[in-house]
Amino acid sequence: MRIRLVTMSAVAAGTLAVLTAVPAQAAEYTSALKLKGIQYDAPGRDSNNCTTGNTHQEYVTIKNYSSTKTVNLKGYVVKDAAGYKFTFPANHYLEPGDYVKLRGGHGTDSDAKNVVYRDNCNFVWNNDKDTVFLKKPSGAGADTHAYTKGGSDPDGNGYVKFHS
Repeated sequence: MRIRLVTMSAVAAGTLAVLTAVPAQAAEYTSALKLKGIQYDAPGRDSNNCTTGNTHQEYVTIKNYSSTKTVNLKGYVVKDAAGYKFTFPANHYLEPGDYVKLRGGHGTDSDAKNVVYRDNCNFVWNNDKDTVFLKKPSGAGADTHAYTKGGSDPDGNGYVKFHS
C-alpha cells in the first residue's frame, strides 16, 4: 500500500509539475506577432490637439517573435474594447525579432525608425482599463490583452508590458 501511495504521489507531483511548467502564453493565439506592450497613458496632461497635443506619445508595440519568419503587417488590425480600430494600410515588414510602434497623431511612417502613425489625433486607449486586440488580415486573432491601471501598471507610469 505504501509503495502504491508513493507511486501515486510521484505521478500526481509529475502531473502538477507538467501543468505548472506550461507558460501562460500557451493559452494565447499561435502567431508570430504579439503585443509587446502599450503606453496607454501618454505622459503629461492628455491633449488631442493635432499640432501641440501628445497623442503621438500613446502607442502599442507589436513584435515579431518568430526566429525565422518575416511578417507583413498590411491588413493587420489593432482595436480596443469599444471597437475603435486601425488597419495597417500599407506593406510594413517585420523581420524576425523586429518590432513596430503604432503611435497616435500624425507623422511619417518609417521602417528604419520602427514606427507607424494612426494619422488620427484622438486618444484610443483608456487611462483606467481597456482591452487591446491584434487581428490577422483574415480576421483571426493574433493576440489579445486586457489591462487595468492599478492591476497591470503598479508603478503608474502608463506603460504595461505584455511580452518580453
